[in-house]
Amino acid sequence: MSRLALIIEDDPDQRRLLERMLGASGWRVDTAPDGEAGLALARERQPRVIVLDVMMPRLNGYQACRQLKADPATAGIPIVIVTTKDQPADAYWAKEVGADAFLAKPVDVRELAALLDRLAGIA
Repeated sequence: MSRLALIIEDDPDQRRLLERMLGASGWRVDTAPDGEAGLALARERQPRVIVLDVMMPRLNGYQACRQLKADPATAGIPIVIVTTKDQPADAYWAKEVGADAFLAKPVDVRELAALLDRLAGIA
């Protein structure tokens, strides 16, 4: 089974950083610059996992997560919300909209890769 991760992140520097980090950990990576593009790419590519930012234009991460989990085509894809918003309320809302995990930036590459492996059933 493919080790494809989808990163949905509006900040180009953060997107490239996450892409390099996951690539070095053995993941193939697709990226999307906002929630709407991420929804379309998730449906098309069917990644093993999704790494999702919260603060994005057009469709924020909580809205995107809720839609991904409500769509039968993407509902089974594990989603990790990775954000600078690290208050207890942020973790609560991530869980409330269906995220499988929540990490605050900056993330540790080993922790993120291990989490993605576990969620994808690889580890």
